[in-house]
Amino acid sequence: MTTVARYKKTIDFFRQHAPKAATELNYANPYELLVAVMLSAQCTDKRVNLTTPALFQQYPTVFELASASVDEVFGLIKSISYPNSKARHLVASARMLVDQYNGHIPSTIEELVKLPGVGRKTANVVVSVVFDQPAMAVDTHVFRVSARIGLTKKARTPLEAEKQLMRHLPTEVVATAHHWLILHGRYVCLARTPKCTDCGLTEVCLWFNKNQKNTQPDRRLPSGHNKLISDGV
Repeated sequence: MTTVARYKKTIDFFRQHAPKAATELNYANPYELLVAVMLSAQCTDKRVNLTTPALFQQYPTVFELASASVDEVFGLIKSISYPNSKARHLVASARMLVDQYNGHIPSTIEELVKLPGVGRKTANVVVSVVFDQPAMAVDTHVFRVSARIGLTKKARTPLEAEKQLMRHLPTEVVATAHHWLILHGRYVCLARTPKCTDCGLTEVCLWFNKNQKNTQPDRRLPSGHNKLISDGV
């Protein structure tokens, strides 16, 4: 199968089974999304969603967060991973946003990555979700799933994977494709025990055809994706 055909079949599948894929982080505005994505590094979206309500109640805008102390923020986010560094980054980023951007969230990756604690992945999420730009954020799920399917080949870093995906994905699906791959990795293509019998992409998946084809029963109905649809994804 050619690379073009593999991408087309993958996109067609997700368009049919997960047309409304979106972030599972709860947010109401660009400020809240930026904070939520910063908190989500090496942490589950579920844990972040349990943490942010109290944080946003205490600091409803970037201006309040910029006036907070690191210790105060730490007390509200201590249940998530790496709360010390994340508290420092949140306060420092808020102060930079107030001082240099009048409290507005920048709309470019180049500006966002200058904020303390904001890497390329976080910046890509913000510009794609908030500003509807064709940016591909590569987290551990996207990196793993794209490599297994064969959308990326021999990518050694997230940036290499990002460049390969951007080269082949149509511009109009890039932002949604990020969520397709994340959700597929989160619920179907698990890191240790991928649910190949629940996957509708086995026909195009390089990993499946190399490792699992002769050990898995034929399942044409992607029940894992039916679950995503029933859950409103």
